[in-house]
Amino acid sequence: MGRKVRIKAERRTVKKAVGSQKAIIDLSEPTNLINRLLTESLCREVFSKVRTKERERIWSLYTLAEFWTRVVLRGPESLTQAVEEALRGEGVVWPRISGAPQSFFERSQTLKWTFFDGLYHRFAEAITADASPAFEREFAFLRKHFPEVWIVDGSRLDAVAHRLKILWDVRSAVLPGCLIAFYDMFRGYPRILHFDPDAAEAEMNRVREALGQVPTGTLLLGDRLYASVKLFEDLTQRGVWALCRLKGGLSIKKIRLLSRRRVNGGVLEDWLVDLGSGQTAPRQRVRYIRFRRGKVDYELLTNVLDPKKLSAATAMELYPRRWNVERMYFHLKEVLNLHRFYAANPNGVAMQVYAAAIVYVALRVAQVDAARQVEVDPEEISPAKFFPRVAEALATQAGIELGYRMTCRENPGRRLRPPQLKGRPELTTTLKEVRVEKRNEHRRKRRFCKGRRKWKSFDHVPGGKRLIN
Repeated sequence: MGRKVRIKAERRTVKKAVGSQKAIIDLSEPTNLINRLLTESLCREVFSKVRTKERERIWSLYTLAEFWTRVVLRGPESLTQAVEEALRGEGVVWPRISGAPQSFFERSQTLKWTFFDGLYHRFAEAITADASPAFEREFAFLRKHFPEVWIVDGSRLDAVAHRLKILWDVRSAVLPGCLIAFYDMFRGYPRILHFDPDAAEAEMNRVREALGQVPTGTLLLGDRLYASVKLFEDLTQRGVWALCRLKGGLSIKKIRLLSRRRVNGGVLEDWLVDLGSGQTAPRQRVRYIRFRRGKVDYELLTNVLDPKKLSAATAMELYPRRWNVERMYFHLKEVLNLHRFYAANPNGVAMQVYAAAIVYVALRVAQVDAARQVEVDPEEISPAKFFPRVAEALATQAGIELGYRMTCRENPGRRLRPPQLKGRPELTTTLKEVRVEKRNEHRRKRRFCKGRRKWKSFDHVPGGKRLIN
């Protein structure tokens, strides 16, 4: 009798799993996020704060921002093609514009990239007000001690493919800039994202400059680069906490053993130590957490001195989440096409970067909404599968609304019912189509390209600074 009950229970589990795979996800609402928050008034507000000598032209700031977000979503063959389609009124996804194509390229080259920087952060700020911290629920208990848990990391941008005249004699790969991101682990997108046209600028310098924007009480996760005595000093003075991997060569003086116990077949130790030699910066009192099991040896540093706020076991489980920011860079470059730049100058590159970041933030919020519809965790939905479907839904929705407006113009004086978007097959997908697939055990080793060793920052090319300023 017990065997029959067990078989019936297994069948119910299988049916439930199959049913959840067929669960319908409505994409009509997520496609409105960008249109609802990226408004003309927001662009004017940002422009009034960052304006130096620029002025409004045929290509208004709002039109320029809207156009670049559509470029990211649609991925045209070239900017010329996209601009010409928008000027002719072809394609429902492009904003209505007038003027000559040359005016767009001049605007993209001369408008200072700081406008798009401010626009992104105001957009992220507006969306954060309503975005729920739905990612990494297993670490939600940390919010009792840390209002925010962010992951910090930098990345250089890929080389420009289309070369300007000033780059013809440069044989090295020319990098148009680099990024530094402070990724919100619970909301799933970067709260701070800074572009620097100098790809050779030290990552640590960029991080220390941005620390003033990090809220007090935030816990930052970082790799070995951030195991710096000076950085720990800055963080402690600002009331910001950090957890990072130990870097070789750092001086550590053990003060007291806080705990030692066996975990998962290894030994987990928690020490109170003094970090640094005191020659270049004052020694910093931090915790040194070490896990050893055979050849496995993980060493972490944190300035959270109270183990009740961040235990050694929790620190070891939390640190691997640092890879979330690496996945973000992957999705920006591979899914939203930041591996290919349409413009060759840093201002145009920055516009594409921040437009892709705006789209990324909106799609991550849409990912949470989609997960809520089918009652799964947001991590179970694959951005690589979900993002393109939302982009297609946006184009379809725009076509439906355009058809409705044209029908209203052809029938003046008649009240026509707006089309019902919710539940339309063209604006839906299933959980099975966007669910994350379990990776197999085989991992491909990334091939190293020797050409990556030889690169030059656009900022260091003769005449490059003139195009940035």
